[in-house]
Amino acid sequence: MLLDRASIDSFDVYPFSIPALREFHSLKFHADVTFIIGENGAGKSTLIESIALGLGFGIEGGTKNVQVSTHDNASSLHKHLKLVKSFQKPEDAYFLRAESFYNVATYMEEVGYLDGYGGTSLHQRSHGESFMATLLHKLKGKGLYIFDEPEAALSPTRQLAALAAMDQLVKNNSQIIMATHSPILMAYPHARIYLMDPSGIHEVKYEDTEHYTVTRQFLNDYRSMIDILTRDERV
Repeated sequence: MLLDRASIDSFDVYPFSIPALREFHSLKFHADVTFIIGENGAGKSTLIESIALGLGFGIEGGTKNVQVSTHDNASSLHKHLKLVKSFQKPEDAYFLRAESFYNVATYMEEVGYLDGYGGTSLHQRSHGESFMATLLHKLKGKGLYIFDEPEAALSPTRQLAALAAMDQLVKNNSQIIMATHSPILMAYPHARIYLMDPSGIHEVKYEDTEHYTVTRQFLNDYRSMIDILTRDERV
């Protein structure tokens, strides 16, 4: 994936004013799983959204046939991306976006298409159950799947189940591109991890991510961490 920097009028205007995108030139995705990580506001969802729009998905997610748009607030980034596609066309495709999945579920209810989601209304399940129904029933494999923070609705146990579901999709010749904060999901073996920060977008090892180190430090000595975080400086 390349950013056509010559077509951009100004890097002082959103979304190119985001530090990581200001320095962005290109990304090479892993054939199996690629994670995009970074702090809140780093531009992860903006980049994931633009990749999805460039591939023909609707802004709020679903298959490419679902073009739900309750808010027309897409950035212009996708207009400047050059996506280099594989010679092998995916047989399946889905954009799962946590923040707007409710709207996609409502659309599925309105059109009466629930067979692909296990045959039960997504609104009659919890948010996490709906996500898992999508992973386990809707996604068939041999596909290209774009996920934007799917862990938002998943307990730690469900995140483990989601990782196992991801593995089955990969073993069925699928490619996954995901923005996430989850140290559980990004532990998927051999995945490529890109960190978005003020210096740009660069590849990092799992053990070098803040998500891993902070979680490990907290779990290894959570009492000391809690004492530090809740210390009353007035005493």
